[in-house]
Amino acid sequence: MIETERLILRVPEPRDRLALHAIFADAQVMADLAPVKDAAGSDATLAKHDAYRGEGLGFWVVERREDGAVVGFCGLKRGDAHNPIAGEIEAGWIIDKPYWRQGYAFEAMEAALAWAWANLDVARIVAITAAVNVKSQRLMERLGMTRLADGDYEHPLFPEGDRLRSTVTYAIARPA
Repeated sequence: MIETERLILRVPEPRDRLALHAIFADAQVMADLAPVKDAAGSDATLAKHDAYRGEGLGFWVVERREDGAVVGFCGLKRGDAHNPIAGEIEAGWIIDKPYWRQGYAFEAMEAALAWAWANLDVARIVAITAAVNVKSQRLMERLGMTRLADGDYEHPLFPEGDRLRSTVTYAIARPA
C-alpha cells in the first residue's frame, strides 16, 4: 500500500470489482485508451494484474482517502510481449471521469514512480499511449518522462485504420 496526501494505492479487493467494471465500461473514460470492457473483460484485466503481484507489480486501486471512493486504477506492470517495450517496467493509469482534472493521476503516478525507484532495480520506466491521447502525453511530461524518438509504432492489438493504433512511447530514467 502506498499513501499520498489525498490517496491510497492498494491491491484491488473484491469490493472494488463493480467500481472498476464501471470505469472500464465507460466509453468516455476509455475513448483514448482501448475499447470498453464488459464484466468478463474487466475481470481478465484484473486477473492479468494479479499475475504481476509476485514481483510487487500490478496496478493498484486508486482510493480517495477522505471518503474511500475508487478514483481509478494505476501502477506498474511488465510491458506486454506484443509491444517494443516487452518485459520493461511500464507505468499506466486510468482515472474515472468524475475525478478528471483534479490532479489524482499525477499524484498517484508520482507516488508509483517513487515506489519503483525505491523497490525495483531498473534503469528506466516506460509508458505508452495512443498518439491521439494528448492528455496522457502531457501527464507523462509532467512526471518527467520524455518521448522516445524511436518509440513510435503501430500497436498490433488495434486494427489498421483504428485511431488508437498509432502509439507513442515515453520513458523516465532512474534518478541519479
